[in-house]
Amino acid sequence: MTFFTRAVRSQAGASAAAALLAIVAVTFVVMAAGYDVSRAAAALWDGSFGSAYSFFSGTLQRATPLIIVGLAVAVAFKAGVLNIGAEGQLLSGAAATITAGLAMSGWPAWLSIPLELLAGMVAGAVWAGIAAVLKRRFGVLEVISTLMLNFVALFGVSYLVHGPLQEPTHTYPETLRLAASARLPLVVPGQQLHLGFVLAIALGVAAHWYIRSTAGGFRLRVAGEGPLAAASAGRVKVDQVLFGAFLASGAIAGLGGAVQVTGVTYKLYELISPGYGYTAIAVALLARLSPFGVIIAGVFFGGLEAGGAGMQRDAGVPAGFVYVIEALVILGVLAVDRARTLAAERAPRVMGETEV
Repeated sequence: MTFFTRAVRSQAGASAAAALLAIVAVTFVVMAAGYDVSRAAAALWDGSFGSAYSFFSGTLQRATPLIIVGLAVAVAFKAGVLNIGAEGQLLSGAAATITAGLAMSGWPAWLSIPLELLAGMVAGAVWAGIAAVLKRRFGVLEVISTLMLNFVALFGVSYLVHGPLQEPTHTYPETLRLAASARLPLVVPGQQLHLGFVLAIALGVAAHWYIRSTAGGFRLRVAGEGPLAAASAGRVKVDQVLFGAFLASGAIAGLGGAVQVTGVTYKLYELISPGYGYTAIAVALLARLSPFGVIIAGVFFGGLEAGGAGMQRDAGVPAGFVYVIEALVILGVLAVDRARTLAAERAPRVMGETEV
């Protein structure tokens, strides 16, 4: 067994342990609040994995944007770019996609759908590019700029659905629905799972291959792990790598918005995203920035959110407990990482004292 394989298994075990401990902790909270734990657990399972409909039309459908946007966050973080703006990039991608889709009404599906997805990716890259330019040219921290751009995108969508893109009757703050030819096809008969899930899996495989098997992926990794060493010893153009990672991350997040519009909502409206861009950060961290791990973590979080709705409906337990689990999972992962860091720092000291 190689060192890399052992490290991956160790990280996966730590993430799984953090998720399990979070679920156990919330179980005690639910019990302390006076709810029936067994009934809540059954409702959570039934709403996420208990039937074909809940799995395909609930869990996997909700997991699709989480996987795509989680990959966007993972790519950025892998390069050392703290892109917190995936939510805004998703919204900008959704807005561009609906604009392109409505403009191409009546076009054949083989042409309109790829162009819609491309429009979403370009919009996401442009939105991320604003923060990338601010960082490269003026030294503005991307954590601040991307976070602020989330709110700009949110209010931008609000403006569009109340103004230029509002449906003709001006009754509802939303756009017209996309034509059938502009929607992603369903992939499971009788279910609501669309082609976007297949694209998410393919994107995860492609991201894994690129990061692990290409020169560009190597430069991305070394720039994230040690930018000074990469620039001096490896002669890597770190600024260019970080700028490219920023744009790629935004494009992937924009694709997440495009897939959500063309595969689920078919129109743009306020609050089209229930915070997918923020939850995707949790997905990427739980996955330890591994593309394959993002797929698994995305399905896990998708199951939690789908099951949370069933838990609230069938057991009367507020769906907000699901978000408590998500938060505790991330705190658990961070705690494990911190514990490992402290253990690694103490090990040399202990060895030195033993030798003396």
